[in-house]
Amino acid sequence: MEMPNTSSLDPPMVTLIGIPGLQHVQFWIGFPFCALCMVALLGNVLLLIIIPSERSLHQPMYVFLAVLAANDLGLCASIAPKMLAIFWFSACTMTFDACLTQLFFIHALQGMESGILLAMAFDRYVAICNPLRHSAILTPSVLGQLVGVVAARAVILVSVVPVLLKRLHFFHSTTVAHSYCEHMAVVKLAAVDIWINKAFGLFVAFSILGFDMVFVLVSYTLILQAIFCLPQKEARIKAFNTCTAHIFVFLEFYVLAFFSFFSHRFGHVAPYVHILLSTIYLLVPPALNPIVYGVKTKEIRVRVVRIFLLERGRKKGIIPSCPYFLPTFPESPAHFITTIFGSCGKRREYQS
Repeated sequence: MEMPNTSSLDPPMVTLIGIPGLQHVQFWIGFPFCALCMVALLGNVLLLIIIPSERSLHQPMYVFLAVLAANDLGLCASIAPKMLAIFWFSACTMTFDACLTQLFFIHALQGMESGILLAMAFDRYVAICNPLRHSAILTPSVLGQLVGVVAARAVILVSVVPVLLKRLHFFHSTTVAHSYCEHMAVVKLAAVDIWINKAFGLFVAFSILGFDMVFVLVSYTLILQAIFCLPQKEARIKAFNTCTAHIFVFLEFYVLAFFSFFSHRFGHVAPYVHILLSTIYLLVPPALNPIVYGVKTKEIRVRVVRIFLLERGRKKGIIPSCPYFLPTFPESPAHFITTIFGSCGKRREYQS
């Protein structure tokens, strides 16, 4: 039987329509999304400058924060340019292979972000429940292995998704009802049975997001038990304060993730609501994470002030003479990694 309105495997081009139902105002919607991207860019670049240059931040939690900042920059770079081009310049077409490439990077980086948050929760658990062995457990080699496992898990699982999409034989449309190449939005273009794609998408979501969320919750259950067992109120408050930034970032990420996930698969909501939620889920955490950690971490706040004072002094022709005000920068990516992981191993005391 002949299938009407179908195209063969690997259509040469696909069209992203942006936000269905809001095309007439998406030009203006692009401005707050662009602002989020600029905040994310500035904040995460500052973190990647400050953390390697501030010796007091050469600790496991901030090593993970630097990795998170790099991941967030990659996530913004994967989604923002094409999305803003659609909103502002109606540049809606892209090749099918480019669409699959964007899909891979977006979902792989989402998976890495979830894994990094789990690693940060493990760091908090060791720091509070077993503080005397913190530096012995989270050695530089262990930190590197954790980051490697997080990245490998996301890449291996997500790499199957575009492979499964390439196996589909017919598409009833080449128009993606989304502002970026999201998995389910692309899968729905197929004119053949897609149960394998849907099932594997659910498997990836639950094996990464679900697994990580369960273990983060278990970690914080044990952390709270340990905190409430402390005899002094001041000690309990101080211990809990070391976790507040991570708790906020964790809740922000997973609440937005599950709102987006369930509204798409099980909710009866307008398409533009889901697309706005999924875009907010991708762009808000990269913008908020540097702000949250900047507010909660004195060393980061102080170094940000120094950087902007230095820039202000340059504009006025007054460079601070004291080297204490001058931020130091990593000489190269290799120097950055060596500095962070090397000094992290030398520290024997974890300062919360």
